Amino acid sequence: MVTYIVLNVVVIVVILAVFARLKMLRWNAVMGYLLLLILLLTAIFDSVIIGIGVVDYDYSKTLGIRIGYAPIEDFMYAILAVLIIPALWKKMEILHVRKNT
Repeated sequence: MVTYIVLNVVVIVVILAVFARLKMLRWNAVMGYLLLLILLLTAIFDSVIIGIGVVDYDYSKTLGIRIGYAPIEDFMYAILAVLIIPALWKKMEILHVRKNT
């Protein structure tokens, strides 16, 4: 039986491997602050949408750790967004510059 944490770990390992291979990962202080902000917003808004029944989880497939109503596994999406969006933005910027030179 695949749990949410197993799925999250597989996805993040694959993405990190691809990004490392393409030299797309650059961590800095701004990304750290962004991660904190995104995690806070995830805790608030995911708790709201789970609390009012818009989204639900099969809690037998979670670790059982929650922040508000959100299972800890739900925060992996926020972490991935902080890694993926700036890396893709930078990559697209580089490709755009190369195309126009």
